[in-house]
Amino acid sequence: MEELLVEAEGAQQIVAEKRRLIKQYKMERERQQKLEEEEEIKRLRKELIPKAQLMPYFDRPFVPRRSKKQPTVPREPKFCIPRHKTIKCCRMSCNDMSGPSRLQHLPSSVEKAEALYQQRGQLKEEQLMKKIQKLVGEEEKLRMPIAQGLPWTTDETKCLIKPPVKKNTIPIDLKLHSDIRAVERAWFAHQVAEKGRLIKQYKMERERQQKLEEEEEIKRLRKELIPKAQLMPYFDRPCNTPFPGGPLTTCQPAEYSWM
Repeated sequence: MEELLVEAEGAQQIVAEKRRLIKQYKMERERQQKLEEEEEIKRLRKELIPKAQLMPYFDRPFVPRRSKKQPTVPREPKFCIPRHKTIKCCRMSCNDMSGPSRLQHLPSSVEKAEALYQQRGQLKEEQLMKKIQKLVGEEEKLRMPIAQGLPWTTDETKCLIKPPVKKNTIPIDLKLHSDIRAVERAWFAHQVAEKGRLIKQYKMERERQQKLEEEEEIKRLRKELIPKAQLMPYFDRPCNTPFPGGPLTTCQPAEYSWM
């Protein structure tokens, strides 16, 4: 049990080290982001600095350019009023229309437009007032609670049935699983440690085999580099070299061409 607890403490230390490394990585990443934001702000500030503009030529007179178009001439406004919205004017007799007072009683297009705008404004005001009154009435209806019917127990007394009495709840002993989880954590930590030990042992065995192979290769190369003794010839016996079975080569006289 003590060994399991020791292994559990080792696993906790590994977890704490991993958390510390993750926290350090996050802090480094935040620092890099902060530096990038500061560089972006500096670049934007440099772009916002107003650049120097070219100064005008003070030694030359300023001559404004004139457009080749004709100047615009103001005209009297004309309002297009539809026929179904024309204003009905009172009819006047021919005597009233004669004379200098004729121009005073005839309404102009501006007066007709003003009258039409006034009618439209009055109509919109009436519609708005109707809409407001409708909303106020709906809110009042919502504020008025609907009367609920009274029970038929006002004239004669009636004993209501009591609900059944609920038994008192008995507390149950709490069973904590901390001991079981501690054993499971210790077993998991033991497995992790065993796996690490096996991996380390496998690496050491592989390195040893590789080292042995290298030593054997070196020994083999050294053996190949040792000079071997060559057989000496027999000096008491004549050297009879076998001739080839083909015809012998004959010498031909040299031919020189004199220019």
